Amino acid sequence: MIKNPNKIVISRTDSIGDVVLTLPLAGILKERFPNAHIIFLGNTYTKPIISCSEHIDEVWEWAEIEKKHTEEQIVWLAEKEVDVFIHVFPRKELARLAKKAGIKNRIGTSHRLYHWFTCNYRPSFTRKRSPLHEAQLNTKLLSPLRIGSDYSLNLLNDYIGFSKIPSLPDNFGKLIDPHKTSVILHPKSQGSAKEWGVPNFMELARTLDPKKFTVFFTGTEKEGLLFRADIPDQNNMVDLTGKMTLDELIAFIAAADVLVAASTGPLHIAGITNRHAIGLFSAIKPIHPGRWKPLGDQVDILEDKKNMELTQPLSISVRDVLQVVENTPKK
Repeated sequence: MIKNPNKIVISRTDSIGDVVLTLPLAGILKERFPNAHIIFLGNTYTKPIISCSEHIDEVWEWAEIEKKHTEEQIVWLAEKEVDVFIHVFPRKELARLAKKAGIKNRIGTSHRLYHWFTCNYRPSFTRKRSPLHEAQLNTKLLSPLRIGSDYSLNLLNDYIGFSKIPSLPDNFGKLIDPHKTSVILHPKSQGSAKEWGVPNFMELARTLDPKKFTVFFTGTEKEGLLFRADIPDQNNMVDLTGKMTLDELIAFIAAADVLVAASTGPLHIAGITNRHAIGLFSAIKPIHPGRWKPLGDQVDILEDKKNMELTQPLSISVRDVLQVVENTPKK
């Protein structure tokens, strides 16, 4: 077993939601090893998310490491004097690099064949067939550090430490009317989830009382082109697609009241910033809420248990979503 590490790398080089559900590992490690230096290796576009955690001391960007030649990578990583490298998201080239750099303790799931040649600690568990949540599954990789994996979702939420939220620029802050409930609708998912469908989001937007609600549409510029023309022509509708950096989106979500989305990164951000996160999910495994529900104290899930076809939009009524939105607690 690994004892008293000084420098630990948590590697998760995939999307926003996956990274959010990995952040509790940093808090758990800080509690167990308060003097350890915690490094998170992620993608460049998720760096703003990682940087919000008070438990992470340093962020490495995989894109920057990739620019180096193989031998340069090995020398660079060896010089960092890392004690433990945790492969939360399996990546063959990183597994090989950590071994070649001489990192003493390398942790990766036993269910990747190349980990048998690159990792010397291989906890055995399966994600695809497990009934556990993604955040709970991540903690199983801590067993070589003598850390148990029996964590409830409420407890894992306490370990996120998402306290370093960026300041909201004035041009976005002034859009929020303190006398109305601010509703963020995020219609698309960049293919990461089964979606509800643009027509349902637009019907929800039209149904919300303009005297009580301001409705904001978020997404990338590419996503905005898919539904911008469908946004209702009402004074309480604001199109923010393609207008925000991720830092600004984090700050805006934290300043709003409620966010409605399928299983996407912004939904997870709403959860951990203690906004009312309304998640629209399919019951199909492994994309069901039991695996991917956002962490947070104000999360509501509406689950489509009827339509089990991946290619069809979620079958959740606008009326049901509207009822949950209208019950949003005012800050």
